[in-house]
Amino acid sequence: MATSYPELNYGNGAKWIKNLTQSRLSNFLGGHFADVNLSSKMFVHRLDGPGVVDLQVWSAPGLTKPLFAEAMRQKFRPAKKEESFGPSCTNHWWKVKMTIPSSWKEYERVQLEFDPGCEAMIFSTDGVPLQGITGGYGGDRRVEHIIPRGAILRGTYEVVIESSCNGMFGVPWNGDTIAPPDMNRYFKLASADLVVPNQEAWRLMWDFSALRELVDSLPGNSALQNKALVTANAIMNAFTTGDDENIKQMRAIAEDVFGKGWEAKGPGIYDEGARKAQVIGISYCHIDTAWLWPYAVTQQKTARSWSTQIDLMGRYPEHRFACSQAQQFKWLEQQYPPLFEKLKHKVASGQFHLIGGAWIENDGNLPSGEALVRQFLYGQRYFQSRFGKRCETAWLPDSFGLTAAYPQLIRDSGMKYFFTQKLSWNNINVFPHTTFNWVGIDGTQVLCHMTPVDTYTAQANVGEVNKAISNHKNLESNDTALLVFGNGDGGGGALPKMLENVRVNCYFPLRSVDDHAQLRRIRAVTNNHRELPPVSMGSTVEQFFEDIERDSKGGRSLPVWRGELYLEFHRGTYTSHGSIKKGNRKCEILLRDVERVATLATTYQPASSDYVYPKKSIDECWEKVLLNQFHDVLPGSAIGMVYDDAERLYSEVRHDCQKMLDQAFEVLLTTPSTACGDSVLGGRPSGFLALNLTPFSRQEVVEVPLSGDGDLPSFPTVIQRSLDGKRGYALIEYEKDGICNRETSMHDECLPASVESVSSNHFILQTPVIKMTVCEGRITSIYDLVLGLELIEEGQTGGLVIFEDRPNYWDAWDVEIHHLETRTPLAFSSFRVVAQGPLRATIEAHVKYGRSDIKVMISMDGTPATRQYDLRPLIRFDAEVDWHEKHKFLKFELPLSINNTVATYECQFGFVQRPTYKNTTLDAAKFEVCGHKYADFSEFGYGVAILSESKYGFACEGNVLRISLLRAATAPDADQDQGLHEFSWAVMPHAGSFLESDVPRAAYLFNSPLHVRAIPQGVAAVESFVREFPFSLHGARNIFLETVKRGEDDDFESPAAKKTVILRLYEAFGGHGHTELRISRNVHVVAAYTTNLLEDTKAELTLSCDIRGGGASKLDLEFRGFEVKTVKLVLADAEGTLATNSNFDPVPAVIGRSGSRESWVVVSDDASE
Repeated sequence: MATSYPELNYGNGAKWIKNLTQSRLSNFLGGHFADVNLSSKMFVHRLDGPGVVDLQVWSAPGLTKPLFAEAMRQKFRPAKKEESFGPSCTNHWWKVKMTIPSSWKEYERVQLEFDPGCEAMIFSTDGVPLQGITGGYGGDRRVEHIIPRGAILRGTYEVVIESSCNGMFGVPWNGDTIAPPDMNRYFKLASADLVVPNQEAWRLMWDFSALRELVDSLPGNSALQNKALVTANAIMNAFTTGDDENIKQMRAIAEDVFGKGWEAKGPGIYDEGARKAQVIGISYCHIDTAWLWPYAVTQQKTARSWSTQIDLMGRYPEHRFACSQAQQFKWLEQQYPPLFEKLKHKVASGQFHLIGGAWIENDGNLPSGEALVRQFLYGQRYFQSRFGKRCETAWLPDSFGLTAAYPQLIRDSGMKYFFTQKLSWNNINVFPHTTFNWVGIDGTQVLCHMTPVDTYTAQANVGEVNKAISNHKNLESNDTALLVFGNGDGGGGALPKMLENVRVNCYFPLRSVDDHAQLRRIRAVTNNHRELPPVSMGSTVEQFFEDIERDSKGGRSLPVWRGELYLEFHRGTYTSHGSIKKGNRKCEILLRDVERVATLATTYQPASSDYVYPKKSIDECWEKVLLNQFHDVLPGSAIGMVYDDAERLYSEVRHDCQKMLDQAFEVLLTTPSTACGDSVLGGRPSGFLALNLTPFSRQEVVEVPLSGDGDLPSFPTVIQRSLDGKRGYALIEYEKDGICNRETSMHDECLPASVESVSSNHFILQTPVIKMTVCEGRITSIYDLVLGLELIEEGQTGGLVIFEDRPNYWDAWDVEIHHLETRTPLAFSSFRVVAQGPLRATIEAHVKYGRSDIKVMISMDGTPATRQYDLRPLIRFDAEVDWHEKHKFLKFELPLSINNTVATYECQFGFVQRPTYKNTTLDAAKFEVCGHKYADFSEFGYGVAILSESKYGFACEGNVLRISLLRAATAPDADQDQGLHEFSWAVMPHAGSFLESDVPRAAYLFNSPLHVRAIPQGVAAVESFVREFPFSLHGARNIFLETVKRGEDDDFESPAAKKTVILRLYEAFGGHGHTELRISRNVHVVAAYTTNLLEDTKAELTLSCDIRGGGASKLDLEFRGFEVKTVKLVLADAEGTLATNSNFDPVPAVIGRSGSRESWVVVSDDASE
């Protein structure tokens, strides 16, 4: 049809100034023009004060956090708006009674606006949590509570509110998120109002917000971006009175972008356009189990956040919420039972999704292999027991790097999918993949997705939806992405405005104004334009991964990443808060020993014994250790209050484990004994007993306290005394799998140690095979006397070094590469000889640096590191450091005359090798790395390892091997690492390369002190019901037995019930191995199975008779490199006594050293009792 095109034109035309128009959009809501723009029309009525909102308050004493029932028993006082409450971390309970005007019945919604300036939770008057409150004016603000329609009709409504004097991110003293807390902050009750929102104005606000997001997020000068800007500008021009008719007119203008009649189509909008969504939205609430707040605050955050999400499910039926961390579920179950019941219903209905499968979202580097197993074991069993289902997707979005052992552990815990994203924080290299197969050290793979949105706390806006595809790194393999949205870290979860942004592809009847959804707006746009990817919600995380698995032909079209997911950031967390690292390591090993001894006690207990395997106590201890492995606690990146809690938990674990050990030893030993401590001499024991709870043979020098009058214990035989006469040294041996053994004297295998004092600052420690020289306070030589090989690089020295430690921002988290430019060697300034040999040669060295005192006992024993032939002794360093530095980094280093391009570091159930050079930025980024019990630098023919009993930070720069000892950050804990520290490390020279060495076994033994027990007066010898471990490995030396415990499903209350024993083994050197698992003839095994980590049966094993074992049975086991294998043994019914179940061969007592170095957590005396 022809149009009339005027001949003459006297106008200016439609040319615009785009940037000014775009800037104008910010004036439509809030800001300087809030009294005349749309913000002035958002509410119809607002009332407050007595007679409308009546307030009463009770303030809990101190930092206590009473639950609802206790609070309701207290006496409340009248309160009013504008009152201030505090100080920080205190709790205040409110009774709120509302009287609603009868004229408000006509309105669509009436709500309470309650803003205490801090976090709060609203309860019904009978104690059911209804929703959380986040006060203040940040992006996480949530202060409205919708009043039920019945209460509006009735005219009255009452609730109870608990307010907590902390913000979503704690109470940082200067506003900087990671600053130490201000413990004297007060919060004002800014509003306690009854309001009527103008719902149609809110709909217009969502229209306009969607248009503005299109303008701000899409590439400049695209057709859709320009159209959205024109439309938003037209809406602003149309704003006049702001009455209902005017708002309706403006909403009609918005249809120029969303499409005519889009809103009336409701969910049917998804019948149009693309049938496959590229972006899948899942609501999530990341709650740090502790960080800038202690555990007790997290318990409240969990209830606030989850009650809010359950409330939103009632208004947004398509809302799907994913949540991890079984510990938080357990807290909710214990403290908020009514809310937990509501949650169970939402899980059953498919709206509340269980993810992660772990006890907490733990650190991904520092926990031991067995601890990671227990994270999944305890997490999955909890979810199964409470909800009848297990998780299918592992979930660690915020952990600071991830061990290469994880894929195997994830798969063996019943999961094959994995979600993370923290590597988006890399500060040197961009991680190259989004969706890929992650392959671990043993070859196991999991399907991994790192959201290209680069956050687990997305706000569900247009920009993030667009980024989900524009930042996707593997579109050639798969073009879908997960949008994980909801306020997090401090909790909260999705806000209504996010669900308006992400209201999606689901078919539910309209229920309320909120059902006019923002993402329907975005979907309406994508039905007519192709500049945004289609997005949907309502799926599970598992459905997202299943689609990828199917579309990628079982992962075959996806890229592969092998090895660890190393985070190029937060490298200081391997060292920060040394006492917590030590508590973790010691507790892991204590629990390993408790389970072994308790299993033996239930296997060999006499008929007269009423001993019961302490499963409940073991579980409680494990749960405390697992809790402290949270990814902001164990790394050392939390506030000081958190570490008060963590050290108390470690102290409780240590106390309870010692009690369990005592009880088990009472069953296994014929004579009463007590664990050695600093006060052992007070009881004047007749002797000492040392028990080996490792499966390895060992020969050790043990230290025996001597009484003041010089009397020697009856046993063991003291071969050497310290120069001050306070300590004696004895030699004991254990054959393979030996628990108790006889003392021994010096013999041909021993390597007599000695110390030579050349001058006041020149000492030589040596045995017939190794000689170490300390001169002018530094290690100038480590010389192998057998091979004639100098291990220290010519012209260089080893020893302690200090670096300046001033990261760019994240103080407790980061150490930056430029710290290596500030190296200052420390030289010991004074020495004294403590022991001269032949069993132990020791010098004590001192140095004062700044305000700190460092004392190190440097020892060399006359025994090899392990019983492997031709092995050298350890050079042991026992440090006592009174540390009072700020922003300094203490390390120990050795410049070695060794050349290799890689160094080897222990990880969970194996090791990883990392470059020693900086050819590329990928190499250079690994200037500080995580290791567990050892780091080794070897070449063909020789190597040197550093063994650690509580440190995790290592580096090998060129030929310089380092272990990191202490840091001194000041945020978020102003006093991090200040005070006294006791820790040890050792240098292990060894002939042969790493794979030819016995470093993993030596490190295992270095971390497994003998259990030394004092024997009362009058006892000449001690007898044991069991001399050797009944489960022993024979064959390949690369197979280690890590765990011995009772089965999770055993009935521990019934003595006659079937018993099962769980053994966990792994291959430690990265190669295939065959081993025979021999089972003592005293342990009657009727069946054996391999299981997964959750102890579900995989396959039955064939038991055969070991002709060499006199009736013992055996299992043949095959391993691939780094494979973890779990074996379940089913024992015969326990009917016989010791005489029928055991070949009783008691042995004399074995000696042990003092336990004085085992005090690894310093807390108040009453906490450790």
